[in-house]
Amino acid sequence: MTIMEDKRVLTIASHVVSGYVGNSFSNHSGYRRLKGFRTTAEQISDLYDGLKGCGLDDFDMLLTGYIPSEECVEAVGRIARDMKEREGGCFWLLDPVMGDQDRLYVSEGVPPVYKSLVGMADMIVPNQFEAELLSGVKVDSLPSLSHAISELHRVYNVPHIVITSVTFTNGDKKMLCAGSSATSSGVPRKFVFNVEIIDGFFSGTGDMFAALTLARFREEAEKGALEAAQSWRCDDAVSPLELPLCKAIGRVLGSMHLVLVQTQLARDRILGGKMKEEEVEVGGEEFVRLTKASELRLVQCQSELKDPEVGYEAAVLK
Repeated sequence: MTIMEDKRVLTIASHVVSGYVGNSFSNHSGYRRLKGFRTTAEQISDLYDGLKGCGLDDFDMLLTGYIPSEECVEAVGRIARDMKEREGGCFWLLDPVMGDQDRLYVSEGVPPVYKSLVGMADMIVPNQFEAELLSGVKVDSLPSLSHAISELHRVYNVPHIVITSVTFTNGDKKMLCAGSSATSSGVPRKFVFNVEIIDGFFSGTGDMFAALTLARFREEAEKGALEAAQSWRCDDAVSPLELPLCKAIGRVLGSMHLVLVQTQLARDRILGGKMKEEEVEVGGEEFVRLTKASELRLVQCQSELKDPEVGYEAAVLK
């Protein structure tokens, strides 16, 4: 099942996903055990050159995710530049995966490379930690969250921004997801969603969010006859809550909520509701069992992904 049945997307990431250019592993890294190999920068470039040599590089969209080395990120940047400069252009959603919870899980050379590439992207979807790295703003309140978005627009001139999984240390069990589409003169139009936190250990939620965001935003952009070559920018008069991006994210969050609920129910059914992440040894047999039981129920949730019955309502972020 695909939301964009007649669209072509080139995905570059290091997870095992159909139709991507990236590393080949036996399973995702959430298990803390895996076999396989990392694709080198030269191999990534060769694969793209092969596509191009056969005329198979006519992608409408480019989605890039976890890339652990600076050399590979640089190679992806060259591919993105080539795709965007051709006739008709290409919309690039860049997920600058670098780390989470104040910890890098890529090499220290990766953040500077991302900073050099963000200005070429049409949309970025960093998490809280990554937004702090890129903006230089510590995000610990609504005002600082708003400031970080403004800085990302100002410094990189990126048209569309979504900051995912934002939490503050105030005991609130809610999570925030904030975004903005800039006007033609660079003025942010910011919105924020309050998101319910689903208890559990889930791998791949960031990948799911990025993929759904690209699909949903394309749908909303097409309603207004917006073009990829123009970064799917809408009229400056459109208010924050009427932005195609805001509408898209509301639907994305609805789908994700439903998938995570179904995943949680399936996990508890398999495990008898007795096992918690904090109670098992990381990488041990029980941890592997928990991780396997917590795999996202994407295939089982096709209707929730395609037509979510619930959505989220945004508020204007000052």
